[in-house]
Amino acid sequence: MNIFVDFQRRIAMLLEEIATSGRLPQPLDLGRFTVEPPREAAHGDLSTNAAMVFAKEAKAAGMNPRQLATEIAAWLAEQDDVDQAEVAGPGFINIRLRPQVFEGVLRSVLSEGPAFGAGAPAGEPVNVEYVSANPTGPMHVGHARGAVFGDALANLLSFAGRKVTREYYINDAGAQVDVLARSAFLRYREALGEAIGEIPDGLYPGDYLVPVGAALAKEFGAALKEKPEAEWLPIVRRKSTDAMMAMIRDDLAALNVRHDVFSSERALTGADGGPDRVRETIDDLKARGIVYLGRLPPPKGAPVEDWEDREQTLFRSTDFGDDVDRPLIKSDGGYTYFAADIAYHKDKVDRGFRTLIDVWGADHGGYVKRMQAAVAAVSGGKATLDVRLCQLVRLMRAGEPVKMSKRAGDFVTLREVVDEVGVDAVRFMMLTRRNDAPLDFDLAKVIEQSQDNPVFYVQYAHARGRSVLRQARAAFPGFDASPAAMAAADLALLTDEGERAILRLIAQYPRVVEQAAAAREPHRIAFFLHDLATALHAHWNRGKDMPHLRFVNETSRDLTNARIALALSVTIVLSSGLALLGVSAPEEMR
Repeated sequence: MNIFVDFQRRIAMLLEEIATSGRLPQPLDLGRFTVEPPREAAHGDLSTNAAMVFAKEAKAAGMNPRQLATEIAAWLAEQDDVDQAEVAGPGFINIRLRPQVFEGVLRSVLSEGPAFGAGAPAGEPVNVEYVSANPTGPMHVGHARGAVFGDALANLLSFAGRKVTREYYINDAGAQVDVLARSAFLRYREALGEAIGEIPDGLYPGDYLVPVGAALAKEFGAALKEKPEAEWLPIVRRKSTDAMMAMIRDDLAALNVRHDVFSSERALTGADGGPDRVRETIDDLKARGIVYLGRLPPPKGAPVEDWEDREQTLFRSTDFGDDVDRPLIKSDGGYTYFAADIAYHKDKVDRGFRTLIDVWGADHGGYVKRMQAAVAAVSGGKATLDVRLCQLVRLMRAGEPVKMSKRAGDFVTLREVVDEVGVDAVRFMMLTRRNDAPLDFDLAKVIEQSQDNPVFYVQYAHARGRSVLRQARAAFPGFDASPAAMAAADLALLTDEGERAILRLIAQYPRVVEQAAAAREPHRIAFFLHDLATALHAHWNRGKDMPHLRFVNETSRDLTNARIALALSVTIVLSSGLALLGVSAPEEMR
């Protein structure tokens, strides 16, 4: 039950009637106006800017915005579920609803349970690609943010009604995996008893490759050591890449992140014997005149890494809004990263996806335009790529920076953080800021049991709500706190302003879900949960000083029923929102 959508639909019908009567010009773009909560709760339950949005049309028909607002407000005031509709300022309309509207919302929560706020299945399938860390070592804490954001976004879109595929792109064809192989080979020699000394510059120094070297020694003995690099490199590369991906999957599982599809860059290039999808993509774009042989102009300002003063195969990315055409083949005949990425995104399009969402680190911001150009090209303009950039995470402990890892040597691993503070703290805190805003993550703060710790504050609200049910059973033996029983309560007894404030917030949940999914901003769910938790805690604290406001009233079973229905509904919504974030909803906290 989304009261905001309901009233937007009603007002749209009214505006259509006014236009049909000739008092507003046609056609009207009825998607332009909004119905939302007013900024001040004292102003009512809903607010709409419909008259302001259509001010130009109203003037053309001889009305000013306030006259149009007065007509809309008068019509709204006649609705059975509207208590009052008033015009404010130059044409905003504030609407106060009758109590039965919120009673209906509460019954919807109790009847729909975890499905309350979910959208109906709609739209084409969505591909969300996230994490996609290079398979060269354990995931670091910076990866955690993209992993949590992408996973929560996928949860949110799915809850809002979209069919979502969660994907990981394995960058296993570049020079970095050769460096990985050489680093693992060094550890292999070490496992055979050779003193390797200090790890040379340019190789990966972390001790996470020690087990990989040991596994190679166990499987191959000294045989690899006798081979030339050209022979041992592909073997070690495959084995070490597989080992790193197993480690990454394990790290992600510790964060409760799982993907539906793992796509390999190496497979796209045909290096393992399959078709060369990169070459096929380049040939296809060349046949369409989107790829050509040409020269790039010298870069302006600082040198650009992929510029070479030679005739080369170029993608016409400027035809699709990019700043400059981009090279696809390097001077040594190998593919550029961009060429492989085009083929990979074409593969997504070929699999039927028209909505592509990629979650990248902030350092890839300069790559966005060219990939959006590529997707437009390979799909003939039928697919869109939305890139969500995740800013850096600054890891702290009691306000002091944390820089080093015992395991990785030069960074803090994701697994170390999860093991120290728990998956709930990591996931929730990674979503307490917009993805494109820097984030400070304090290992000491996130485990504090205080209202300054958002994850504790919200989880405690859920546990508090569940404790109310236990109190009711203790006060009234045999008390039936099931949703079905609570839906039959006399909800008209919920008249206190603290109770009404909670009701208004619960009613906003479907709207928050819808808007967060449309904006692709799961942090909005975290913000909403904090607001709902605040309302519950505030009302609970009022009950300490005013016993008649407590959820369990031993002198009135009817009032207790109504308040338990409210508490149960709060826990249903909190549990639903926490599930979208991938965070648990504890029954009790000590």
